[in-house]
Amino acid sequence: MADTLAGAVPEAPDSPPEFPMPREARCPFDPPPALKNLQEQTPLTRVRLWDGSEPWLVTRYADQRALLGDARVSADTDSPGYPTKASPEGGEGKLSFIMMDDPEHTRLRRMVTAPFAVKKVEALRPAVQRIVDGLIDGMLSRPGPVDLVEEFALPIPSLVICELLGVPYDDHALFQEHTKTMVRTTATPEQRGAATREMAGYLAGQIAERLAEPKDDLLSSIAERVTAGEIDHRQATEMALLLLIAGHETTANMIALGTLALLHNPDQLALLRESDDPKFVAGAVEELLRYLHITHLGRRRAVTEDIEVAGQVVKAGEGVIMVNEIANRDPEVFADPDRLDLTRDARRHVAFGFGVHQCLGQPLARMELQVVYGTLYKRIPTLKPACALEDVRFKNDAFIYGVHELPVSW
Repeated sequence: MADTLAGAVPEAPDSPPEFPMPREARCPFDPPPALKNLQEQTPLTRVRLWDGSEPWLVTRYADQRALLGDARVSADTDSPGYPTKASPEGGEGKLSFIMMDDPEHTRLRRMVTAPFAVKKVEALRPAVQRIVDGLIDGMLSRPGPVDLVEEFALPIPSLVICELLGVPYDDHALFQEHTKTMVRTTATPEQRGAATREMAGYLAGQIAERLAEPKDDLLSSIAERVTAGEIDHRQATEMALLLLIAGHETTANMIALGTLALLHNPDQLALLRESDDPKFVAGAVEELLRYLHITHLGRRRAVTEDIEVAGQVVKAGEGVIMVNEIANRDPEVFADPDRLDLTRDARRHVAFGFGVHQCLGQPLARMELQVVYGTLYKRIPTLKPACALEDVRFKNDAFIYGVHELPVSW
């Protein structure tokens, strides 16, 4: 079987394919063909990681949802069999509560849920609209082409998360540069570790300032938990680091990648550009989140008790990797899944996960994307790519998928 799979590097006739698999697809928006083959033929199969371990790869939507909602499946990186992403020298460690199990996971997560509640997020919509309009004004004030990543996609979520956390936006270049290193698969363990330490040191300093002089921001709220003895300074720093990275890197990539996908699906772009219905825009965001997914290393878990998956028993102490990009293309759930269709109901996608570990910041991400996708193409109706698709540099070298640059003109 392995010999027929893209990305397989067999050592023996029955050797499992290596994971992650190369993104050698007909279209850079599609998952690797090998994942589609596995979903159709062998929905649960062994894959080989960098360290020689062989966790199970889960490709079907229903199986992933079942596992993500099962208390016998652990997100704790210290659990036996957990499929690690990087070598120990890379300093992967625990990225706060997302790599913990209950009850500690819920205890820590609840400390930062309030700012991401739907009502709180909706109150930010006018401010995000002003940010988006201001950046568009800036682009229109000079002749194209411009890099949509640098001039538009990155500043929006960076400004928003800086405002929420209370991090000075003047420092955004520093954390964007370190974040790029932290999520780049080609970075050495030393480089990734150094970037993580620099970011942690910066945020530890910010928290120390809030301990001495609280402000009206999320970092001050986290610092209050330190003062109350609920968490220590290290845990507070890890929490802040998680929120900073998740709050800008993912959304920025989705803005640029979604725009590129729409530009290459002009019929769908026309639907979005011509609609004034907020519900249609919200639905379009869900479909883009289903069609494109920016995290391609899968949701990784360890099984703590024997579980049956796709007719196979996964034993306690074995790892599982759930690749949501292929789950969101499951034809059992989404008809004609490889087609971008902004009119479909895509709300069941697993782009934000499922169960207790589903993305904390999803209301904020959704709102930002709704403002962007509902504004950019109306304000610049003649927006077009300034280079051929084959000349776009995709982030095949990063944990978070997207484009390095996106030259556009109008």
